[in-house]
Amino acid sequence: MKRIGVDVGGTFTDLVLWDDDGTVTVHKTPSTNHDPSIGTMDGIEVLAERAGIDVADIEMFFHGTTVATNIVLEHNGSDVGMITTDGFRDLLHIARKKRPLNYSNYQDLPWQKWQLVPRRNRRTVAERIDAAGNVLTPLDEDAVRREVALLRERGVEAIAVAFLHAYRNPAHEQRVREIIAEEYPGVFVSLSSDVASQYREYERFSTTALNAFVGPKTSRYIENLAGKAKAAQVGEDVHLMTSAGGLVTSRSASEVPVSLLTSGVVAGLLGGCFIGKASGYPSVITLDVGGTSADIGVAPDGKLRMKHLLDTRIGDYHAMVPMAEVDTIGAGGGSIASIDEGGMFRVGPRSAGAMPGPACYNRGGTEPTSTDAMVVMGWLGADSFLSGTMEVKPELATEAVKTHIADKLGADLEHAAMGIFQILAHSMTEAISLHSVRKGYDPREFSLVAEGGAGPLYAWQIAEHLGIPRGIVPGHPGITSAVGLLTTDVRYEVPTTVWTSSAEPDLDLLSREMDRLSEQAVAQLRADGIAEEDITLERSVDCRYVGQGYELRVPAPDGEITAEWVEQTAATFHEVHGRTYSQRFDDKPVQLVNIRVTGVGAVEHIRIAEIEAGGADASGAIKSTTQALFWKNDSADPEWVETPVYDRALFKAGNTFEGPAIVQQFDSTTIVGIGQKATVDAVGHIIIERSA
Repeated sequence: MKRIGVDVGGTFTDLVLWDDDGTVTVHKTPSTNHDPSIGTMDGIEVLAERAGIDVADIEMFFHGTTVATNIVLEHNGSDVGMITTDGFRDLLHIARKKRPLNYSNYQDLPWQKWQLVPRRNRRTVAERIDAAGNVLTPLDEDAVRREVALLRERGVEAIAVAFLHAYRNPAHEQRVREIIAEEYPGVFVSLSSDVASQYREYERFSTTALNAFVGPKTSRYIENLAGKAKAAQVGEDVHLMTSAGGLVTSRSASEVPVSLLTSGVVAGLLGGCFIGKASGYPSVITLDVGGTSADIGVAPDGKLRMKHLLDTRIGDYHAMVPMAEVDTIGAGGGSIASIDEGGMFRVGPRSAGAMPGPACYNRGGTEPTSTDAMVVMGWLGADSFLSGTMEVKPELATEAVKTHIADKLGADLEHAAMGIFQILAHSMTEAISLHSVRKGYDPREFSLVAEGGAGPLYAWQIAEHLGIPRGIVPGHPGITSAVGLLTTDVRYEVPTTVWTSSAEPDLDLLSREMDRLSEQAVAQLRADGIAEEDITLERSVDCRYVGQGYELRVPAPDGEITAEWVEQTAATFHEVHGRTYSQRFDDKPVQLVNIRVTGVGAVEHIRIAEIEAGGADASGAIKSTTQALFWKNDSADPEWVETPVYDRALFKAGNTFEGPAIVQQFDSTTIVGIGQKATVDAVGHIIIERSA
């Protein structure tokens, strides 16, 4: 079977074609940000030609996209209207009491400055359902028709419907959808009971509005891409990566596009877990450095950690959808270095992106970037970019660093370039520390997987700073996110709120709701064409001690819902609470707040083939030598060192070499520092061990 993974980033679109016979073909092309589907389909054609196949031979198409994320971050979503319960018109405006700057009277509140739904378009109607799901006030259908007509006259592109306690009884929201179909056919509709069927009014309202905000544009993109893929006979359907690390069909993604937030970012973490396991190191920290940003994830034992649903934000908005624990910072190959008005030396978060890109790309960019700095340092040569197929001008990099940094600081060119690298490396080190050390994980017990086009340029230094024993550079680091798309399954998570306690559990409620969620998850997988034998269900429960304001997600056992089932779930919660907060209260009753069923549709995963074995001598892979800038003997001043340049394609399993060294390949460049040792393992990954 031939399958393709395509990850669209802000600067490059990464593509990987995987054949079950072990053949791997990769391609990297600049992203077409005005319409990402153009770069995607053009890249698929080039990739197929490079592999010597027809695009119609591709049987499965997996995709990670930043389209929904970019819409939110750039505040350029659709014009949205909202219909909600009388008295709750301003819930989106009020939000929570927590503010970005608690003691400032003059701060801008992002959710108020950039509103998802303008107040004039937030319309209320008479209806009321209580927390038990009982109807207190019937839905005023005439009022609904009037408000829909008003929103139609105002030309809104999407309508969000969020009623109080709709997570317990969605009947009123569902009836509003029917009325909208009659009064305003074709408009995008987002129901809170479909998007986020659980308690917490503000987060549920915000998520529903977000889904409407990104819905029309994202759906058009998905439908456009799926249509082009179908016309080219690429796979049966486009499967898209969700923020929880699973895959959904284009139909499901179009209906709930908010689930695609952080789509490509999670694929990088999945790819890193896959790489670590293949090399025998399952516990990994992933460092995925692209042109615009760096994504950092921590996966103990190769398992994704999920964010708490009160921490699942995108930009300035709450998005109560499952998200894997991945952090993104503005640090990448295109990060711009500058001296601000106060004389501070800064690198990022501004990025040169794909256009105009770094100065050395000769596309009109004049500001120095981290890529330009590495050109000046001799780490990146004219033949480093896409195996020499992308023309660069090193002299433009030198001019940019000298003019904008060195001259302004009164420093020499070498210190200015090295300073750019060090500042960006420090930002990444701090982000990794935040997500490991400060959350109870010792980075010395992990391996650092270097991903993205620029990850292997930084990993060697960050491993030294944090005491991480080894770095792993996969066979194709520049397209690891695309590889990650090929390592997971189709997944749908269906939650609901139950509100019961381990002291007096409502077993009938738990059993009834668990069965309903299971049926819903299975129905979605069947609709996607997943065979019965490939469907499995996973259960989890959000638990807390009575009086706590936050829950922890814990795995729940299979089988019949009994008192023993509740006791086992509570025992798991005590354990998880103790590990998370170093406190546990086994004598206290446990509140079961939300239950979740995740339907998993198994998709055959890719496998990494072993490469040809060779001896320890790696000298046969040396293609040239160059002068490169490094520190020697912990000196504060960088020095030019004669450095071998290796061709990655010539490595054999068992080859070893010592730093300093530069390893070049089509999609990335790897740096091995002075005193470090590198070994090529059985599957072709480069294992970089820290210096003594």
